[in-house]
Amino acid sequence: MKILLLGSGGREHAIGRSLAVDPAVTELHAAPGNPGLAAIATLHSADPSSPAAMVALAGELQADLVVVGPEAPLVAGVADALREAGFATFGPDADAAELEGSKAFAKDVMLAAGVPTAAARVCENLEQVEAALDEFGAPYVVKNDGLAAGKGVVVTDDRAAAVAHALSCGRVVIEDYLDGPEVSLFAICDGDRGVALLPAQDYKRVGDADEGPNTGGMGAYSPLAWADPGLSDQIMAEVIEPTLAEMRRRGTPFIGLLYAGLALTSKGLRVVEFNVRFGDPETQAVLALLETPLAGLLHAAAVGGLDAVQPLRWRDGAAVVVVAAAEGYPGTPTTGTPITLPPDGEDAYVLQAGTRLDGDRLVSSGGRVLGIVGRGSDVDAARAAAYRLLAGIDFPGGFHRTDIGVPH
Repeated sequence: MKILLLGSGGREHAIGRSLAVDPAVTELHAAPGNPGLAAIATLHSADPSSPAAMVALAGELQADLVVVGPEAPLVAGVADALREAGFATFGPDADAAELEGSKAFAKDVMLAAGVPTAAARVCENLEQVEAALDEFGAPYVVKNDGLAAGKGVVVTDDRAAAVAHALSCGRVVIEDYLDGPEVSLFAICDGDRGVALLPAQDYKRVGDADEGPNTGGMGAYSPLAWADPGLSDQIMAEVIEPTLAEMRRRGTPFIGLLYAGLALTSKGLRVVEFNVRFGDPETQAVLALLETPLAGLLHAAAVGGLDAVQPLRWRDGAAVVVVAAAEGYPGTPTTGTPITLPPDGEDAYVLQAGTRLDGDRLVSSGGRVLGIVGRGSDVDAARAAAYRLLAGIDFPGGFHRTDIGVPH
């Protein structure tokens, strides 16, 4: 199977790593990829958000499967164009990708499907914003309606900060605050049914003990030993399956990865948000534990064949990923910093995200730069393995949280 993987981040390096060891994969290509992916895939300097460019590249490669990593190409209609050109594609069409592209659209789908979520108001001016903040009270939850690379949400007790964020976004969704721990569940979907991956928990705040502003994610771990063993089945029954049914009813079946971000509140399970692609950094931990070959699973979803897939197989133990970020993140990160990586260990390895080559030197090129994955018999062992490898990385000015893998 020849596979074309779109994207350039840590999520794509994790997906590519799983695809590269799949015996069914004869060629792995990535556009544009990153220096880490270059070791396992052929890179192509094409724009993954250009439908025409991706159709041309898939045709040139005679790809058997195209896997779309980031959300921007999906919202731009890349999957639509690839399917129309006859390529098996893992990733939703643009209409279905609005589940992530618009928070307001996602709320409308959840309401129609009977999916439990926070009460919310869509606001487009100061008067509406003030009324919604009055209605729900503090802590204030203000979400940019559109794509914001995981950083469009402000949760604060500071009303002035909430108003400022709302006005800076233009159109926002303001909603009731959800208490309780948050959980991420990924479901591989073929338009009719979904197959759940292991639940994970990520860490959005930039600092230890969940201090500081939100980020795209500073780390994650899986599985969740503290969670009810029936949690995945409950999420599939109450969230994923009703959502898939509603999307089919609307004539926009969902094919790809449906990511449910959930809060386990005192009043029960509630959806915080939907994403329409593998989450970053949870993917890095979840795929570290997946034993079922990934290529066949994604291809089955792309062609509507999940009913023939056997139950997924998982490694024993746990996985933890710790993000090493550049100085200045989540604001303006310092880039161009040289990075020296140690060899991967038996129980830990490095995934590259915001990196590029400057000549033959590896340097930083973004905010979240590296993801250090550790595996072990339990979360504590996996956590220790990740931090042990991280200690050997030379990345001046880089920083990381020290509490990834500690449930919160």
